[in-house]
Amino acid sequence: MTMISVLPAPPSDADADAWLAVLAAAHAHDLPGVPGPTRVEVAGRIQVPPVRGRALCLAAAAEDAEPHDWDGVAGLLLFTDPGNTHTAFLDAAVRPSARGRGVGTALWRRVREELEADGRTSVSCMADLGGPGEAFLTGLGFENVLTMAWYVQDTTVERGDPVLPAGYRWVSWNGIVPDEHATSAAVAHSAMEDAPTGGMDESTPLWDAERVRAAQRLILDRGGRILTVAAVTPAGDMAAYTELVLPDPHGVRATQYDTVVVPAHRGRGLGRAVKLRALAELRALHPGVRQIATTVADENGPMLAVNEALGYRRERPCGVLQLKL
Repeated sequence: MTMISVLPAPPSDADADAWLAVLAAAHAHDLPGVPGPTRVEVAGRIQVPPVRGRALCLAAAAEDAEPHDWDGVAGLLLFTDPGNTHTAFLDAAVRPSARGRGVGTALWRRVREELEADGRTSVSCMADLGGPGEAFLTGLGFENVLTMAWYVQDTTVERGDPVLPAGYRWVSWNGIVPDEHATSAAVAHSAMEDAPTGGMDESTPLWDAERVRAAQRLILDRGGRILTVAAVTPAGDMAAYTELVLPDPHGVRATQYDTVVVPAHRGRGLGRAVKLRALAELRALHPGVRQIATTVADENGPMLAVNEALGYRRERPCGVLQLKL
């Protein structure tokens, strides 16, 4: 019989080690050749509370298992931002050696109980298409509402020099946005509201300066690093920006977070320019990083074109799968 336990908040270091063991085993089996999760990344994610909601960590183990000998784990994020208190995000994994024994089903039953008890009406997860996660979720009734893919750039290949059009200047920072750019950064973040979201049952958040700071502070609190490069006007208004995140500063793969060009400044090559500048700064600051990975929606033609010009290659398809309860 599979037993489900709710981890204390925050989970202990031993919990983090056991959680990593499950994720690492699943990743090595399902995605060989793709850099896997690290201790810093996993511990930060489950031990440091999110800013957008309330987290719940569940572990599955056989009834007679030794302590922390887990067969599966599930992290549930219950959103608390205005407009999203009806939905949640699920991230789960089961050891390959334990699959087919009802571990995932037992975790899902407990997750569903938590969702219904909290009044949630929908839940979503991100899964690799064609993999065991998608097969399991579709069997539960989840539907793919946003098709995407992972793309990877080799940071060791020269991509050319970043050039800004006349009338703009560079601004960059590590960590939390400086006060003089915080309000402008919030305005630029809000320009993401026209990014493709498919049929996701989630509202686009309203950004202000403190929300930008909180999101960046969370990355640092979880042990990561964040680099932001922006193009600004003479008046100091942010026209475009891009964010690179290292979930683990000693890892070999960085993650491309947002790249946004404010509508009034589109069509001038700013997206490509800020990405090239960020690549140059990443090389100088973190020479051990060898790859940048990012997800792009299949329907986001402009960003796909920018990434293709910068040498990104398609690694694997993925999607946001959602279930209405």
